[in-house]
Amino acid sequence: MSEDALDAASLPRMDDIVSLCARRGFIWQSSEIYGGINGFWDYGPLGVELKNNLKALWWQKVVRERDDVEGIDSSIIAHPRTWEASGHVEHFSDPLVDCRACKKRMRADQLDDAGPCPARQGSSEHDWTPARNFNLMLKTFVGAQEDQAAVAFLRAETCQSIFLDFKRVRESARQKIPFGIAQIGKAFRNEINPRNFTFRSREFEQAELEFFVHPSEREQWFEHWLEQRVAFHRALGFGDDRLRVRPHRPDELAHYAKAAADIEFRFPFGWQEIEGVHDRGDWDLRRHGEFSGKELAVTDEDTKERYVPMVIETSVGVDRTCLALLCNAYEEEKLPDGETRTVLRLPFAVAPIQVAVLPLSKKLAEPAERLVRDLRRRFAVFYDEAGNIGRRYRRQDEVGTPLCVTVDFETEADGKVTVRERDSMQQERVPVDGVRGHLQDRLEGSR
Repeated sequence: MSEDALDAASLPRMDDIVSLCARRGFIWQSSEIYGGINGFWDYGPLGVELKNNLKALWWQKVVRERDDVEGIDSSIIAHPRTWEASGHVEHFSDPLVDCRACKKRMRADQLDDAGPCPARQGSSEHDWTPARNFNLMLKTFVGAQEDQAAVAFLRAETCQSIFLDFKRVRESARQKIPFGIAQIGKAFRNEINPRNFTFRSREFEQAELEFFVHPSEREQWFEHWLEQRVAFHRALGFGDDRLRVRPHRPDELAHYAKAAADIEFRFPFGWQEIEGVHDRGDWDLRRHGEFSGKELAVTDEDTKERYVPMVIETSVGVDRTCLALLCNAYEEEKLPDGETRTVLRLPFAVAPIQVAVLPLSKKLAEPAERLVRDLRRRFAVFYDEAGNIGRRYRRQDEVGTPLCVTVDFETEADGKVTVRERDSMQQERVPVDGVRGHLQDRLEGSR
């Protein structure tokens, strides 16, 4: 067996990830009781915590720890001219084909994934129509009349609103070039063939930064942000065997782009992009300036030079990165006693439950609940007093809880609790009044 095959064999199966997500309350298909709706997903109690923790970590690193980045939260519907200026109305399309026999609909560049045709006599081959362009924008109507004048679009990416707000943010925040505008928000694309669980969906969330620079500094800022973004993913626990940077070839670049690179993660279904870093040039601000008639150039106060800033973009798929975290963390571990435990080795900073408090008996509920009230002021805490302590540990392992704190019958006498670590399963006695500091050290160490 080749080295690549051996490495691939170590990856989790997507069926196991999907099953765990539904069973333990991470993610499941939207409108499930009606049979679901393809390309849309709901995040459950644990999934929303994972997602919110990831977004908070991104916001902390990209916005709060810098004085040259401002945040916004724009609407998901923009003026229709926005999408004409950006080129989405004219060019944002995929090649679509239909099978005349089985009615299956596919992107023309993905026919290898179509499988055999079940509807033709004596042949398993599909009878595809010629490819035609299919615009991926999701259309809606604004106002009482559903006519052409009322047509609007759900945004296909969050960055365009940043460009529309560039002048307002720069002036109100009193920022000078170089500076950036960041946003986390929903985007919508009418994908022909949503697939691979939450990886390619019709509704998804992006965390994007548009960083505006002088033309002479675009290359150094591109390298700066590529380095910063790779470091972010490394801190999430993605090692060399799971993360790589793939620079775009010249023939892949958009006509306005000088450079681009994908940060890719190795999913069970192959290497796929989770974030892109792009040098977009002055395309966006220049186009919106032309279509709106508003001046979006800036003047350097020292040199009096007037220019349209260049844009370095970082765009991370929040849903894709959540999926990458789950795939990276999932393990079925063989134990010395011959049993197998399912464990999610999630980093402390993004784990949906950071600590579980588990009294050894219901008779110990009072001191355990007192500890829970104290810890909940700072951490995501789960309380569980039901069942065998070993089974409770296993349940927490399966949802990625890094630490379990057990209140036992010795706690009242020695003022200590047992802290069990998820990955090593090692246990140590820690003073009750030292538990918060113990957890704080873990949190700070994972940021």
